[in-house]
Amino acid sequence: MNIAFIGLGIMGKPMALNLIRAGHTLFAVDIVPEAVEAVASQGAVVCKTPAEAARQAGLVLTMLPNSPQVRQVIKGPQGVLEGLKPGSVVVDMSSIDPNVSIDLCAKVEAAGGEMIDAPVSGGEPKAIDGTVSFMCGGKAQVFEGVKPVLGAMGASVVLVGGIGSGNMTKLANQIIVAGNIAAMAEAFALATKAGVDPEKVFEAVRGGLAGSTVLGAKMPMVLGRNFKPGFRIELHIKDLQNAASAAEALDMELPLTAGILAQMRALDARGCGGLDHSALVQFYEEKEGIEVKKQ
Repeated sequence: MNIAFIGLGIMGKPMALNLIRAGHTLFAVDIVPEAVEAVASQGAVVCKTPAEAARQAGLVLTMLPNSPQVRQVIKGPQGVLEGLKPGSVVVDMSSIDPNVSIDLCAKVEAAGGEMIDAPVSGGEPKAIDGTVSFMCGGKAQVFEGVKPVLGAMGASVVLVGGIGSGNMTKLANQIIVAGNIAAMAEAFALATKAGVDPEKVFEAVRGGLAGSTVLGAKMPMVLGRNFKPGFRIELHIKDLQNAASAAEALDMELPLTAGILAQMRALDARGCGGLDHSALVQFYEEKEGIEVKKQ
C-alpha cells in the first residue's frame, strides 16, 4: 500500500521503518533531514510537503508532537488537505487535544476523506520492535480498513469509540503512567533517604502488587542513572496539560494530575525537559540531597 508518513521523530521513525519492512511504500515528510535520510535509505520516497505526500497515497499517517503541529500539517499551507484524494483516510497517531481531533475530522470529511485518531503508548522501545498499543477513535468501518496497517506497527489496536475518544483514552493512559512514575520516584526516594538499598527494594516489590510495567521499565533506568529519553518530560507535560484542559471543559478537577504536572514543570524549568520522564525522581533527589542509584 502507498502510505504518506509525516513525522519521523523518536517514535515515528521506527514505526515508519516497520511499515517498510512489512512491504508498504512510504512517502515520507519531516523537517529533520537526518530522519528523512534514515527512512529513505530503507526505500521510502522523500516528499517536500505533506500535500505532495498525500497526493501519492490513499492512507496518510501523522506522528507529531502536539495539536498545533497536527493542525499545521493537515490544514496549513501545503498541508494534507491540499493533496488529499477523495476516499483517502488520515490516521493521526499523535497525542493531542481530543477536541482538535474532532475539529480536524470535520475538515477532512469536508474534503472527501475520513479520519481516525490513533495515539500510541509504549515509548521508543516498543516503537522499534513494533509492539506499541493503538487507542483509536472513529468510524468502525474506517477503522477496520486501516487496522492491518496499524497492526504492522503495534501489538494492540483497539477502537474505543467515535473520533476523539482515542486521544481521550491516551490522556487517561498518560495520567496512569505519570502516577506510576511519581509514586515510584517518591517511594524510592524515601527508601534511599532511610538508608535502604533501592536496588534491593526494587527486587523485593517488583513481583508483588506494587509491580507494574512502568516500574519494570523505568526503575532500572533510575538505578543506572540513564535518563536518555524514551519519552521526554516535556512531552508528558504536554499530555497532562491536555488532560487538564479536557477536564476543565467537563468541569472536573484532577488533583493528582495537577500535583505531578507541577513537579514536571519544576524540572522543565531547571532544564530537564528533554530527559526521560523517569527523571521525575530528580525532583525528590534535589529536595532531599540524595541520589537513587545502585550502591
